Amino acid sequence: MIAIFKKELNSFFASPIGYLVIAVFLVINGLFLWVFKGDFNILNAGFADLNSFFFITPWFFLFLIPAITMRSFSDEFRLGTIEILKTKPLNDTQIILGKFLGALVLIILALIPTLIYVFSILKLGNPINNLDFGSTLGSYIGLLFLAAAYTSIGLFTSTFSNNQIVAFIIAILISFFMFYGFEALADLELSENLRSFGMYDHFKSISRGVIDTKDIIYFISITVFFLFLTKLKLDKE
Repeated sequence: MIAIFKKELNSFFASPIGYLVIAVFLVINGLFLWVFKGDFNILNAGFADLNSFFFITPWFFLFLIPAITMRSFSDEFRLGTIEILKTKPLNDTQIILGKFLGALVLIILALIPTLIYVFSILKLGNPINNLDFGSTLGSYIGLLFLAAAYTSIGLFTSTFSNNQIVAFIIAILISFFMFYGFEALADLELSENLRSFGMYDHFKSISRGVIDTKDIIYFISITVFFLFLTKLKLDKE
């Protein structure tokens, strides 16, 4: 598993992909939060908090993470290297976990520079250092859980086809439905209980700074479920 993890991480940074993903994420976030006039601009909001960042980042992840994972298995199928992987002393679970951790670490590396936003808010606040650390920490933890869930979905969809674009589009659709689909159905007054099936509701809960066991179990369950589906799909190949 460690060998696959290193291979995945090296492949991201051996080409422009890794650098491009991190740069695009940081530039788009920076533009929305500090440059573009609008509801997300922190300087115009008049409040020293990162609510805008934690609101828009899950939506950016909907496109960013499928772009990272779309090649995970589709490239292996296209190039015929999946057979080589299966002949190595690795089982499918180790291959999947190695690819999963490689993509997840890249996302974490993209998130780390955003900690400068926390420092900026601390200095912009009146009084200085006026920031809800519990909510901020909870929101970052929520983003990590969300990234793990999106990554598992992206890995699963990358087994559908040797076409990366197909994997990318399907990953976006499934991730969007899992994140906001149940929330939208609940808003249609079909059933209020539907909210608890979506990632949006659990992400909001964690973002309040209260780490509830049910939210952690939910995200772990979603992640494991899609990784399990990925294994089933590989077993059929």
